[in-house]
Amino acid sequence: MRQKGGLQMNGFFLIIPFILIRFGLLARFSSEAVKRAAHFAPLSGNEVFAYWVYQISNAAIFVYLCFLRVKPEVSWQFFSGAAVYLLGLALCAATIKDFASPSEGGINQNGLYRFSRNPMYLSYFLYFIGCVILTRSVILCGIVVVFQIASHWIILSEERWCMDTFGDAYRQYMKTVRRYI
Repeated sequence: MRQKGGLQMNGFFLIIPFILIRFGLLARFSSEAVKRAAHFAPLSGNEVFAYWVYQISNAAIFVYLCFLRVKPEVSWQFFSGAAVYLLGLALCAATIKDFASPSEGGINQNGLYRFSRNPMYLSYFLYFIGCVILTRSVILCGIVVVFQIASHWIILSEERWCMDTFGDAYRQYMKTVRRYI
């Protein structure tokens, strides 16, 4: 798309690789993993509110990206945004592969899950921050921050469910692997 000020790309095109990785690649690896990824742990108290904030902010990120532009140019901001964006996509792809094949005991400790209990959420954050830098949108940044705060509450509910489901094995995993990085 050619507009005043040079070549620009609609932010919608930033979404396509993410969707292909998050859903297409996961489905290719395992239909069972797709079901697990769609499952949310039981929620209680403020977690129910956080769940809705998570879902609405997630949708808002994707919809708002469709109204933003990326201006490819030779600048530190474009290259750093592209690097963070690509790192987020690469981590998401690696995490999807790891998520698709959990350990026999059910606790996913393969690949990146050896270093972070939540590498998929970490990859989302990097991907979204890459989108923020590429689009230079303060509003998108605000939505991403809200999404990340809500994600933390979702993660807490997932960890509680894992402790209830996997017991001491998960508690031991928590002692040796950090929640994020």
